[in-house]
Amino acid sequence: MRDFDIIVYGATGFTGRLVAEYLTQIGAQRWAMAGRSLSKLQEVRDLIGAPADTALLTANSDDPASLRALCERTQVVLTTVGPYQLYGSDLVAACAATGTAYVDLCGEPAWMREMIDAHHETAKASGARIVFSCGFDSIPFDLGVLTLQDAAKAKFGHPLPRVKGRVRKMQGGFSGGTAASLKATLAAAAKHPSVVGLLVNPFALTPDFEGPSQPKGLLPEYDRTIEAWVAPFIMAPINTKNVHRTNFLLGQAYGRDFVYDEMMVAPGIGEMGKAAAEAIARINPLASDKGPKPGEGPSREERDAGFYDLLFIGEGANGERIDCVVTGDKDPGYGSTSKMIAETALCLVEDVTGDGGIWTPGALMGRVLADRLQAKAGLTFRAG
Repeated sequence: MRDFDIIVYGATGFTGRLVAEYLTQIGAQRWAMAGRSLSKLQEVRDLIGAPADTALLTANSDDPASLRALCERTQVVLTTVGPYQLYGSDLVAACAATGTAYVDLCGEPAWMREMIDAHHETAKASGARIVFSCGFDSIPFDLGVLTLQDAAKAKFGHPLPRVKGRVRKMQGGFSGGTAASLKATLAAAAKHPSVVGLLVNPFALTPDFEGPSQPKGLLPEYDRTIEAWVAPFIMAPINTKNVHRTNFLLGQAYGRDFVYDEMMVAPGIGEMGKAAAEAIARINPLASDKGPKPGEGPSREERDAGFYDLLFIGEGANGERIDCVVTGDKDPGYGSTSKMIAETALCLVEDVTGDGGIWTPGALMGRVLADRLQAKAGLTFRAG
């Protein structure tokens, strides 16, 4: 038996601290905090009110031996140390080698594909359940589509080949780590042109499978299904890839002809809606230097004031339609994300076994995770 159920690696960072604080608040047992500096870990432990006997472990992303030692002591490593393409590769390798489960907040598809190619078979052999993208990107979208398709199968006897994801409302920004990850990805693309191909390919995470042509989602458009203008959504390039990987890992449970896109709904009607959609399209919330830096973030009041409301519309060739609404009760980048990744790690410990390999939340945990997030983490999933 290993010493811990969960080790939070990166507990001195902003999001890692929120995860550790959440585990403290819910009275989680058998967990530890890890990072580079023992003194900073002690400071965070006291700041969040964690028990004085909470284990504090040191490890460094550039010291593979320390990462392997970390993995050998726990059932699950929960890591918030990104950008993962800079700091995550050796940790994934160590988890795959030691049969240790792994969850992160990754939104870096080129690196994720590199890890799939390098470690999926090793993880299958060792039993390591490695799960990327366990925050706002991409759990609400991954599980939203899964919930919709489950409802479609129950009502119509088959999945629906076309699903639209529409961000109706969202209060609260993206994390500093997300911005840093985007910048690291763009730097990698500049050095390695092959990365660009993965970034623009909806099926970058489904090795040896290419589905039908997908909507680009790069320009504002009028969506007649919801009678509103919609604009590009900054997280769509990672979320759509994860949704297609879930379909792939579930044996094409949504169909081999499945088509999916994500857009933001612009406020207003008519010309006002069009103008709003065009304005949204011109703004990249991750391009500015005004947002939080890695390790920084909004106040508790700002996190608590945040929320999101997502609509998924499933359409069939014969006029079938099912909608699914997903909501979250905190800001997406920090408050909701920290609860989601913590509960995903607990789900791996308490609720789900499953084979080793590199998974998506939807493919490995599915409805079990959705029910857990609904009961404990402030999310709702409603289909009908």
